[in-house]
Amino acid sequence: MAHIKGTNPILMADVPDPDVIRVDDTYYMINTTMHFMPGGEILRSYDLINWEHETYVFDTIDGTPAQKLEGDLNIYGKGMWAGTIRHHEGTFYVAFSCNDTKKTYLYRSKDIKGPWKRNIIEGFYYDMSLLFDGKRAFVVHGNTEVYLTELNSDLTGPAEGGISRLIVNDPDPKILGYEGSHLYKIDGRYYLFLIHSLPDRWMRTEALYVSDSLEGEFRGGDIYCESLSDRPDGLAQGGIVEGPNGDHHAVLFRDNGALGRIPVVVPVTKTEEGFAFKKPSKCIENTSTRPDHVYKPLAGSDDFKADPDKDSFGFKSLWQFNHEPDLSLIRRDEEKGEVYVRTAKVTDKVTQAKNMLTQRTLGPLCSAEVTVDASRLKEGDTAGLMLLQGKYSYVGITVKDGTYYAVMDAAGETREEILADDKIRLRAECDFTDGKDEVRYFANGRAIGEPFHMEFTLEHFTGARFALFVYSKKEAGGEAGFSDFVYGR
Repeated sequence: MAHIKGTNPILMADVPDPDVIRVDDTYYMINTTMHFMPGGEILRSYDLINWEHETYVFDTIDGTPAQKLEGDLNIYGKGMWAGTIRHHEGTFYVAFSCNDTKKTYLYRSKDIKGPWKRNIIEGFYYDMSLLFDGKRAFVVHGNTEVYLTELNSDLTGPAEGGISRLIVNDPDPKILGYEGSHLYKIDGRYYLFLIHSLPDRWMRTEALYVSDSLEGEFRGGDIYCESLSDRPDGLAQGGIVEGPNGDHHAVLFRDNGALGRIPVVVPVTKTEEGFAFKKPSKCIENTSTRPDHVYKPLAGSDDFKADPDKDSFGFKSLWQFNHEPDLSLIRRDEEKGEVYVRTAKVTDKVTQAKNMLTQRTLGPLCSAEVTVDASRLKEGDTAGLMLLQGKYSYVGITVKDGTYYAVMDAAGETREEILADDKIRLRAECDFTDGKDEVRYFANGRAIGEPFHMEFTLEHFTGARFALFVYSKKEAGGEAGFSDFVYGR
């Protein structure tokens, strides 16, 4: 092991609702993946500071019409929320609720990479946390009213005659009631971490409730109201994890504008009353169990040629689709490095386009560019490169009256069109520095449209993502080709 240093936030990317465990020398983090698929992404680290992709827990959820973007249906801002990850008696467990199906899902596997076996847990357990206590299992869950529910032995529903009780109540929340549960048993006591807000303004705060037994009273309240120096909106909604040397850290997150919700590590110390969180620092230090390990980036370039990393429906794990994909509409030439996506419906809403390939943006600066072959588009079709979130924008190529145009669109409003050929190089440059949250677009090296101000909204509830898209306004069946995707930092 070796001592290393890093920088907070540990990831300048949208990785919300982190839940972290350590198994032997490795940390694993589950994070909310919302509507993106494959989902339930687990990241891996040997030091809590540097992270890389480990696996996805599921490819699809239930294959509902909304999850497949059929018609005008979608699950933006819903899907997989606030997963919990645990390791118990040699088995990994991941559980989460899904806000569009109103179901609770549990996955288990002996190997972190799967295969994962799924079952439904009867009931809807919002912002849940799993706890294994000997041979018994529990979930803590809820908003404002936080409940403890004992599960049956096969983890498919509440245990008959088991514990089912309200353990924390916030009867008059001014802004946000307690939620985001993380429950642990440490040295014989039970520690429940929650997120809250200041009563007079939005600011994330961390709360802690402690009990000597699951039948006893949980006592506590808000314990931590701090921010990193560059943003004053607080750190919260996370739990703690013990390192190989017995020290503890909290992995929380903060709001970071259009970039999304990004994780921060804070040292904590055990006290007689519970745990004390230290003041956050831009500089973070910890012990690495594998100091020579080289981490793979969470976002990056892709030549779309054959690659052993096929963790995302045959694509690199860097990519996730905007919803459940229809692979029958995608064809690839891995020798030439080309991906072709065909449309199967007519829609006026670009966000209803199936088979968008997306990657996270990374702060403070990042860019993406791609070549688009529009020769197989039909009249009224548009294909291109988008910054996908509730308030979206894009640069693309469209067909109007048989003529190709490069176009910049801002949330449904065309800002500029210029004549183009049927093959075009598109580029987007993002600047998240100090809340600037701005994107500039280029077509064949020429700036197009005005800089666009991105915003994080609850409509999608995600940070901005680069997305490759094609959609049809008049007739389905057009096809766009994408090649030579270059990600810049």
